[in-house]
Amino acid sequence: MRAFSIFAVICLCAWGASGQQQPGPNQTDVITTDTVLVQTDVMVFDSRGNFVDGLKQDQFALKIDGKPRPISFFERIKAGSRNEEAQLAAARGGNMASGTGAPLPLDRGRTVLFFVDDVHLSIGGMNQTRRLLSHFVDSDMTQNDEAAITSANGQIGFLQQLTGNKTVLRKAIERLVPRSYSIRDSERPPMSEHQALLIEQNDDDVIGYFVDVLVRDGVPRDAADRMVRARASEIIVQSAHFALASLTALHALIRSAAQMPGRKVLFFISDGFFLGNGGSEVMLRLRELTSEAARTGVVIYSVDARGLIATMSDVSQPADFDPTGRLQRASIGEISTSQEALHALAIDTGGRALFNTNDLSHAVTTALQETSTYYLLAWRPQSEEQKSGKVRRIEVALVGRPELIVRSRRGFTDSGVDSSAKAKTKDAQTPTPADELRQALRSAVPNNSLPVHVSLNFLNAPQRGSILATSMSVSTDSLTLETVNDVLTTFVDIAGLVFDDQGNVVKSFSKKLTIKASAGATNPPSSISYNDYMPIKGGLYQVRVAASDEKHHRVGSAREWIEVPDLDSKTLALSSLIVAEKASAIDNQDSSDAVHDKETSPFANFRLNIDHHFARSSHLRFLSFIYNAKLNSSVIATANSASETKSAPDLAVQLQVFRDGEPVITEPLRKIEADSIADLARVPYAADISLAEMQPGRYILQLTVIDRLAKTSASQRFNFQID
Repeated sequence: MRAFSIFAVICLCAWGASGQQQPGPNQTDVITTDTVLVQTDVMVFDSRGNFVDGLKQDQFALKIDGKPRPISFFERIKAGSRNEEAQLAAARGGNMASGTGAPLPLDRGRTVLFFVDDVHLSIGGMNQTRRLLSHFVDSDMTQNDEAAITSANGQIGFLQQLTGNKTVLRKAIERLVPRSYSIRDSERPPMSEHQALLIEQNDDDVIGYFVDVLVRDGVPRDAADRMVRARASEIIVQSAHFALASLTALHALIRSAAQMPGRKVLFFISDGFFLGNGGSEVMLRLRELTSEAARTGVVIYSVDARGLIATMSDVSQPADFDPTGRLQRASIGEISTSQEALHALAIDTGGRALFNTNDLSHAVTTALQETSTYYLLAWRPQSEEQKSGKVRRIEVALVGRPELIVRSRRGFTDSGVDSSAKAKTKDAQTPTPADELRQALRSAVPNNSLPVHVSLNFLNAPQRGSILATSMSVSTDSLTLETVNDVLTTFVDIAGLVFDDQGNVVKSFSKKLTIKASAGATNPPSSISYNDYMPIKGGLYQVRVAASDEKHHRVGSAREWIEVPDLDSKTLALSSLIVAEKASAIDNQDSSDAVHDKETSPFANFRLNIDHHFARSSHLRFLSFIYNAKLNSSVIATANSASETKSAPDLAVQLQVFRDGEPVITEPLRKIEADSIADLARVPYAADISLAEMQPGRYILQLTVIDRLAKTSASQRFNFQID
């Protein structure tokens, strides 16, 4: 390890890198309708719940609206696998990428969504939910997975985002507190929602009980009957209001999932609620939800957070005196009725209802395992199935295997388009580049139309304090250049926002970049970069950047989270891993792009890496600074006084590289020789890794520093991909 000045690091952060263009196709949903093929995913299990592998296309029978339909495409798919997106594309009528020589997605993870129905969660249910979510983040979430934790009440706020950052997800879990609703009904005896629903359905037992109570108080029977029904109707209206609030928030999440790639597994966690009658607005919204889930490739697993329950009676409340037993008879179906919405969401989308278990974490783990492999079926739609927007019924069965369980969606909506929507689109004004940038920055997921990358680095510098360096790169390969004064030129608008964890904007920047080919060159650099710096306090931040090709209205965006340590806490902390790539991988680039801080610099002939992609033939070099290391102290006694001296800290480091959660490199613990370091408040450590022996794929570099005097440790991670 060789030390170098902080000036070299600041220069490194300010230096522009050449980004590699990474294709970002607009990936279509698992079930879709177009002029080529319609597809849906199917899972098959035996009586023990094990996935049945090895099935062939001719063993499946497909019906659409009760009519047999030939299967045009059939494939077994491993969710999150290297081939999944290529197989999905083939099912839509495209070519398999492996057959064309095109690059396949590497080490793709799963997309897992959690919807916490905090409108219908008791204190006990919320505690169960928090434990379930924590178990997922700590144990079930793999290296390349992305997850989002959302709630009906929106109490998670800005952290309700799809992310692979476990720190963000843990902070989202911390924000979940019980906020369940209550029906306002002060009359006696108390009437439950289930009882109100039964009254609306003309249940003689429940109506008779409440009418008799009023009659005993001197109310005529006809008037008492009207009063009971009016009271029940008011309770049902309130109940439907809260149910619609939950389903509306869920609907918004499912719509946003359309922008996410591949098949998505969504866990709907609730204590249950009542649907009302078949023509209610709640029922209509439920049907809209399941249809939307089919279009966006969402499979719903419903989780009853109450676990194993025998009765819905609240023992803290006085029970109604009913010697006739009429209310007890009526309550027999209360639990199952409260689970009807959860059951419908799961079954209609090809998922499963997870009821009557206190081990919710195990149930979720099992669901993730059983959704990891599925069969993909596709068929050619008939002409009338491409225009009307009608909901079509899907039936999938196995020929001659009645003992097996087939789980698939129950329907899909064909590609009818609302004429009013067409008119609105036609009349809409063309957005300006500024409008496009704002929309990209506020979007739920990044836009890949224009390749944009971002890299964040935190470090603490003398006289400058803690700094957040944002480096973004924009690929020029997909831009259209024009000749201006005999020079190939184009213009790109860029913008960026820095958010704290509450969603407040703490910094913004924007700029128009001019891209020109250098003198004598026929093409511009393959990418351009821009850097922004800001003083920063400890906390969790997200940076979003976007770029717009103003001539052709192409927009790209990227985002990244960073947790900045609070150095005032005096606990051991690390700067970001500032990562560069050896210039040998970029020999054809202008030498001015490389980092030069004397030949002794550990970053001589290296380039700062923004897009986190590395050539297999290159070396990865990183630098990190160690803050708040405990110093050895000793007392030196003289004839007249005693003085305390400080000596170097006792620090050790370990370097590891992971792929799919498994270590592929684990170096032995090494002591940092810090005796010659002048600034012990910022102890640097740098190292490099040869990538030649590593296979293409996605990796995590982890640096762990152990302070043996303070008996504590700190670590930093860097995600990267070898192409």
